[in-house]
Amino acid sequence: MSTTVRPARTADVEAIESLIEPYVKERILLGKDAVVFYEAIQQFVVAEDAGRIVGCGALHVMWRDLGEIRTVAVAESHRGKGVGRAIVTALEESARELGLSRLFCLTFEIDFFRHHGYEVIGEVGLDTETLSIVSPEVYAELVRSPDEGVAEFLNLARVKPNTLGNTRMLKTL
Repeated sequence: MSTTVRPARTADVEAIESLIEPYVKERILLGKDAVVFYEAIQQFVVAEDAGRIVGCGALHVMWRDLGEIRTVAVAESHRGKGVGRAIVTALEESARELGLSRLFCLTFEIDFFRHHGYEVIGEVGLDTETLSIVSPEVYAELVRSPDEGVAEFLNLARVKPNTLGNTRMLKTL
């Protein structure tokens, strides 16, 4: 495989949008406006093969020790060739460099993430699983975040209509 993973650049946004479009149509990922990608471009890495963007993924910091792996997508032509693994590995390395010790993801690819050390966690909420993941004080801070991914992590009622039915998973680095 001649695929390399590198930090995304603003010039990559159109390719990222094209990569995730099939996943949005299949209701695997939520669609985002271009402005959201530009605002978060520093969170993204892309996988490149012969000058073509064939995969992407992002690392979103949620708290001092907690981040989320999000928007992982691989071109159909490159699925099963280690591109997803390379993206997740790069994002986990970035997480370690930032001092994160736990990573969260919402996914339909349970076996893929389980193979990478992630474990299924239950529904998150103030009176359930969340308190074993974050303290009540951290929950109170996170609930103030305008980020939809954080709202999904917390299982807030305002995002229930947008929930895709994916599985919550967590990994300790």
